[in-house]
Amino acid sequence: MLKKLFKKHKLAAFGAVILFILYFCAIFADFISPYRYDVQNRDKNYHPPTGIHFFDSEMKFYISPFIYGTAGEMNTETYQKKYVINYQEKYFIKLFVKGDEHLIFGIFKTNIHLFGVDEPGRIFIFGSDYLGRDIFTRILYGSRISLSIGLIGVFISFFIGMIVGGISGYFGGWIDNIIMRFCEIIMSFPHFYLLLALRATFPPNLNSVIIYILIIMAMSFIEWAGMARVVRGMVLSLREEEYVLGARAIGASPWRIIYRHILPNTMSYAIISATLSIPGYILGESALSLLSLGIMEPQASWGNMLSVAKSVNVLTNFPWVLTPGIFIFAAIMAFNFLGDGLRDIFDPKQ
Repeated sequence: MLKKLFKKHKLAAFGAVILFILYFCAIFADFISPYRYDVQNRDKNYHPPTGIHFFDSEMKFYISPFIYGTAGEMNTETYQKKYVINYQEKYFIKLFVKGDEHLIFGIFKTNIHLFGVDEPGRIFIFGSDYLGRDIFTRILYGSRISLSIGLIGVFISFFIGMIVGGISGYFGGWIDNIIMRFCEIIMSFPHFYLLLALRATFPPNLNSVIIYILIIMAMSFIEWAGMARVVRGMVLSLREEEYVLGARAIGASPWRIIYRHILPNTMSYAIISATLSIPGYILGESALSLLSLGIMEPQASWGNMLSVAKSVNVLTNFPWVLTPGIFIFAAIMAFNFLGDGLRDIFDPKQ
């Protein structure tokens, strides 16, 4: 089925490849990144992206890529630091180099990184932030939070939505009325403002792990109601199908009919809707972190990395701080492409 999808829907295949790369890099962020997410280099703050060279200033070719050393100088007119390239310092990029200790899968301790340069050289593929931390490294670590929130949040909200919607649609009557009125109350609030209100109820001075869990719970609480309403409408029609009437005639319990016969027939919609809903979770976390209400420093997420871009002065002089926004855009578009492809293949009219 997936082979058929990718042959007929090139954008879906492209989105799946992008998502595979993003999630692969998130899983192995410790190994792929040259540094730890919290390593600071105050003398290299707001360092521009490092140029990678194969030819030196005298046009001599090197098989191994290298970077030049840089030194920061303060501009007395603008009071902005300017980095001057030292063409006499070459630092060759090496594979499987020793660096900061980290854990692979949270179990195996090692200090081997995929690539890096010898000290005192520093490589900043996407530049550095205001504390001299490598943006490329923090994007990889931040992807763990920004991408996992979507998957976990969708799993929780859609599990609740399908169960509640199935119960509401199958039993009907006063049960249906109570559940649907509650869903309508939740859906009547603007989602982002409701999320802000829920976030305001969190106790202050929480660590990032607790905030991460609470954000998932808050976003799942908001999103399940819409899913429940749609599933309820599908169940209202499915409960009159012959196979449901047959199961009821042989004495199957209502709960068995719901989870064995009715809910599986809503699964195609659930898969499509879940895929298309994940970007909303990514944007919600990013918005909260951008407003300093989500994941807190020094932990990295794509949202709190963008918080430094709220200053016009920073955007004008250090545009590379917007790089996390490119990754947010890429992830959202990839999920949308994949969702559109899944909708095409599961659509019975196709």
